[in-house]
Amino acid sequence: MSALAGLARESAALLVIDPQNAFVHPEGTLGLSGVNIAPAQAAMQSIRRLAEQFKAAGLPVIWTQQVHLEQDASRDAKVLASHTAKRARVSAISGSWDAAFVDEVADLIDDPTYVVVKHRFGAFYETRLDALLRMLGVKTLFVTGVTANACVETTLREAYLRDYDVVAVTDGIAAVRPEWIDTAQAVWAQYLGVVADEEEVADWLEHSGRPQALGLHHLLLETKDLEASERFYFDVLGFDERKREAFRDGRKFVATHQGLALVEGGPDFTGAASTLEHLCFRSRGIDAIAERARAGDHRIIRGPGPGPYGHTVYIEDPDGNEIELFDISV
Repeated sequence: MSALAGLARESAALLVIDPQNAFVHPEGTLGLSGVNIAPAQAAMQSIRRLAEQFKAAGLPVIWTQQVHLEQDASRDAKVLASHTAKRARVSAISGSWDAAFVDEVADLIDDPTYVVVKHRFGAFYETRLDALLRMLGVKTLFVTGVTANACVETTLREAYLRDYDVVAVTDGIAAVRPEWIDTAQAVWAQYLGVVADEEEVADWLEHSGRPQALGLHHLLLETKDLEASERFYFDVLGFDERKREAFRDGRKFVATHQGLALVEGGPDFTGAASTLEHLCFRSRGIDAIAERARAGDHRIIRGPGPGPYGHTVYIEDPDGNEIELFDISV
């Protein structure tokens, strides 16, 4: 099974770190500083393919842009030399060709909303990236870009510390020194997330886009006594009413915010227990719920006590259905 299995397609985004002339072009700062930029150029080809696939899938592609100031009072106040002092010049000066996106991907960057300007290694550090991701509903970041041991790794760590699921896409990441990359990837895989290649990500995009059921939306129970069921679910278990209306055949129907709906039994309803084995709900205050159930003369099947998901109680509802409730706070 792929390590990417289980990641929700709808909450994923591609994050591309600093695909700029300064770090990729032979005449950019790194190239002029003697760095072999061939790996970075190769990474741009992978990044382009991935960006096109994510866009085609309707998923966000976010680009970061490193921008330095020629005169940076904060940087200049450092006693020890900053990384910028170890290059031929300060890279990616604001407004310069060096800071511009490379031609290999520039045409794909068509919405400034999805460009996050940063002034230090990390894409999250004092930027609007986290707010943008939360607005987009993103929970999983597929990360590519340059350079592996500086801006990319810093961003991977920042994302992990903010509880995003992190995937480092190896074909789309290049290091200043190739001998550093294996150790970096081993660290990422151990501590920060999943390391995958472009083919694995492409397969995941295809597989996750297939028609499939994605998760439970609601459960509808036919009841022999709707009022008794309402008293049980609302008064004993603490459910909240979402809407009340006529069912499609005119029977009384009520839905809850907890994902359960109740409908009064039809003319052919026998009142026997359904084939449903049980319903399970995340809950809070299991012991108090159990006491309310006892007070209402509802049968406690098992518990409260240890269960597969935590502190759990099993209660029989008025129609004989087994209701499992586990405490999310224990």
